[in-house]
Amino acid sequence: MKIKGHHPDYILIIAVWALAIFGLAILSSASSELGKVKFDDTYYYLKHQLFYGFLIGGVGFWLTYKIYYRRLEKLALLLLFLNIAALILVLVSPLGLKIHGAERWLKIGPISFQPGEFLKFTFIVYLAVWFGSKLKRRNSFFGGFLPFLIISGLIGALLLLQPSTSALIIIMAAALAVYFVSGAKLSFILLTIILGIAALAIVIYATPYRLDRILSYLNPASDPQGLGFHTRQSLMAIGSGGISGLGYGNSTLKKAGFLPEPIGDSIFAVFAEEFGFIGVISLIAVFLILLLRGFALAKIAPDLFAKLFCIGIISIIIFQALIHIASVSGLIPFTGVPLPFASYGGSSLAILLTSMGVVANISKYTKKSLL
Repeated sequence: MKIKGHHPDYILIIAVWALAIFGLAILSSASSELGKVKFDDTYYYLKHQLFYGFLIGGVGFWLTYKIYYRRLEKLALLLLFLNIAALILVLVSPLGLKIHGAERWLKIGPISFQPGEFLKFTFIVYLAVWFGSKLKRRNSFFGGFLPFLIISGLIGALLLLQPSTSALIIIMAAALAVYFVSGAKLSFILLTIILGIAALAIVIYATPYRLDRILSYLNPASDPQGLGFHTRQSLMAIGSGGISGLGYGNSTLKKAGFLPEPIGDSIFAVFAEEFGFIGVISLIAVFLILLLRGFALAKIAPDLFAKLFCIGIISIIIFQALIHIASVSGLIPFTGVPLPFASYGGSSLAILLTSMGVVANISKYTKKSLL
């Protein structure tokens, strides 16, 4: 039965929409030159993101904020099944769309979207329902651990075939966080991590382009015009920003066309060049607020499903932001992970806003108000 709610966590809601609106501003600057060159329209990418990401995501946020969150429980299995079916269609049907050698898009008429982005929502909902419904699954090998490995392995295989290694790492890291918070045995968590690292190592070793990324990271000078070029240019852009940046719209490397993927993989570099160290710290601070408020909500969540869902969604956003910033900054091998709420991609923005609508809805039914 639906319980009586209180006011939502306004700080979390403000943080979400601050990231979304500021993300549009960042994308507008990062995409201006590319849009002008490719489509003779400075705002081409901004308009696309606005209509197919921001507006759809806004509607999704409003709906999930208004509808009692526990209604998702009845849809969990169906949503995951449909999502897995869409992932298979991407790989085996004419509806699958290949861009830059990757089959990650499903095109139905004029609409194209990435099923892998929706998986960040549907898989977390499914796990939150599954581990939140029967407590014995947490510590059961055959009832919890083994099924968790099987479903994770299936999803992992489909993502690797696209290929989308970075999305796989983010989704599985968040899934493991959900499994851990649900109360799973530490031995199960450690075994999952060991198996995951071993499987990833085999995949990297077996696929030359993935191995080349690791080797290029260890020795950037070995391929300065190839794999090492992206990292070098990103670091130049970040360094050029200094303390206060060059000013909005004034990224020199973006204008010169020397920064690969300025609207996606390198958008943080454009942001750092234009807003400098002060802007970078401010952006990270907003993500930190989102992390703290989300985890605080999980701590006082009204039930285990709500707790696990909050942990899963917030983990995905923070893991993704950390990996993007770290890879663009040269701290880890370059991954091509988009920056949440900012990088170009309507599917990503729409599903992030929709997911956070559920978290905002949960914040209305916590055991006590955070404010």
